[in-house]
Amino acid sequence: MAGNSQRKGAMRKTGTKKGQTVGSGGQRRQGLEPKGPTPKATERTKHPAAKRARATAKKAEAATKAAPASGSAARKPTTVRPRKDGVEMIIGRNAVLEALRERVPGTSLHIQTFLESDDRVREILTLAAQRGLPMKEASRVQLDKLTEGAIHQGVALTVPPYNYADAEDLLEFASDAAEPALIVALDGVTDPRNLGAIVRSAAAFGAHGVLIQERRAAGMTAAAWKTSAGAAARVPVAQVTNLNRSLQALAKEGCMVIGLAAGGDSLDVLDAELARGPVVLVIGSEGAGLSRLVAQTCDVTVGIPMMSTTESLNAGVAAGVALYAISAARRQTRL
Repeated sequence: MAGNSQRKGAMRKTGTKKGQTVGSGGQRRQGLEPKGPTPKATERTKHPAAKRARATAKKAEAATKAAPASGSAARKPTTVRPRKDGVEMIIGRNAVLEALRERVPGTSLHIQTFLESDDRVREILTLAAQRGLPMKEASRVQLDKLTEGAIHQGVALTVPPYNYADAEDLLEFASDAAEPALIVALDGVTDPRNLGAIVRSAAAFGAHGVLIQERRAAGMTAAAWKTSAGAAARVPVAQVTNLNRSLQALAKEGCMVIGLAAGGDSLDVLDAELARGPVVLVIGSEGAGLSRLVAQTCDVTVGIPMMSTTESLNAGVAAGVALYAISAARRQTRL
C-alpha cells in the first residue's frame, strides 16, 4: 500500500551507515525536475574556454593602459625620456629649443610630417641646420611610439650617452694648463640640475674637472647638460665606482682634499697656502652632506657662514660659493 512505512524495505535497519529514514522524501521527484538550459562554456568558471576568455580580457585591458591616449591631456608630460641603451629623448618644442641653444650634443632631430610651424619650430630648424644635425620626418603615430606617448608637440631630439673622462686624466688636464689642479668631487649629489649647476660653476672659476659617483648619484643626462649652459662641453666629468678610493689616490698625488660641511671652518679664513696648491673640493649630497668615510678622508672641512642657522644652500649654490672663495684665495697669492 502506498505510503505504508511498515512495508518491507521502507525503513533501514538500526545501525546502518546512513541511519534510519522513512520513504524517499520526494528526492526522486526533485531529481526529475528540469534544471534549465546548460550554461555556455565561457560562463563556467573552471571550463578551459572560460579561462581563455579571462586571459584575453586581461591582455586587452593591459594593452589599453599601455597605449597612448588620443587626447594630449592624457599624455605624459615628461620632457626627457631615458631609454635602456642610455640614449635620451628630449621632447617638446620648448625643451628641444633650450637644448639646442645650450648646445646639447644631439644626434638626430625628429620632426612630425606636415607640422604647423611657429617661431620655436623655425628656430629649432635653423639651429639644427647650423649644427649639421640630421633631421628625420616622422608621422604622428611614429612620434607617439618613439616618445612612448609623451606630449612631443611634433618635435623630439635624440641625445647619446655622455662620454665620461677617466679620473686619472683630470690631473693631466691641469698639468697641460700649467696650473695647480682644481677638481670638484661630488659625494652623492642626486639632482641632475645641481650637477649641471656645479659643472657651470666649475667652468666659471677655472676647475679642471668634476668627479662623480657611478651609483646612487646623478649622471650627465640631458637635464644636467642643459643646466650647465654649455659648460659641460668645456669641463670634463669623470665617473668612478668608489669615490673615497679615488680621493685617497688624488691625495697621494699631492692634492689637498677640502670637504664642504656645515660644521667646518669658515671659508672667510681659508688659508691661501692651501688654495695655492692642487685642491680637490668635495661637495656632499643635498640632504645628508658628506658621508662618514669621505669626511674622514678630507684633510680639512670648511663651511659657508650664513646669517641664520635655519637657512641652507643647495649643492649647486654651495659649490659656486666655495669655488669662488678658492679662486679669490688663489688670486691673492698671485698679487
